[in-house]
Amino acid sequence: MEIFAFVLLAVLAIATALGMILNKNTVNSALMLVLNLVSIAGLYLLLQAQFLALIQVLVYAGAIMVLFLFVIMLLNVDEEESLLNKFRVKYIIAFLLAVVIFGQILFSLGGVTEMLPEISEEMIRIGTVEAIAEVLYTDYLFAFQMTAILLTAAVVGALMLAQFKAPDEKTEEEA
Repeated sequence: MEIFAFVLLAVLAIATALGMILNKNTVNSALMLVLNLVSIAGLYLLLQAQFLALIQVLVYAGAIMVLFLFVIMLLNVDEEESLLNKFRVKYIIAFLLAVVIFGQILFSLGGVTEMLPEISEEMIRIGTVEAIAEVLYTDYLFAFQMTAILLTAAVVGALMLAQFKAPDEKTEEEA
């Protein structure tokens, strides 16, 4: 079953990367990039790297792609076509169905189960969230706390700068 999931995710990652590059529409390219990042997160899960998979989805597919789409939407202000008219759902469903069928064909051919290397027990333990948290909260606790304080100060400073209003020239002249 792992080889089937690997083949499915690998084909999906390659196809969405090609779709992202070859697509002329920027919104569709960004959505293909999101699907690519999610498929790579699935590959991380197959490698027993749960933390990397979680960060891949939360940081890249979540936060950064929201910023990309926001900028793309701001740049395409003149274009009034709806997103659903541009990005046809039937093409996505057809593509995913083709990937599943291709994966089933590869899986049914047999002899492909030896393609993935065996993962050692130590490597499985290293990629877990528990192992990363144990090292982070014991060996690097001071650096972790200093980073948290620095980021909190940066957020407070950014909020103060955003709320700062320059005095009006008219009020200075009146005084």
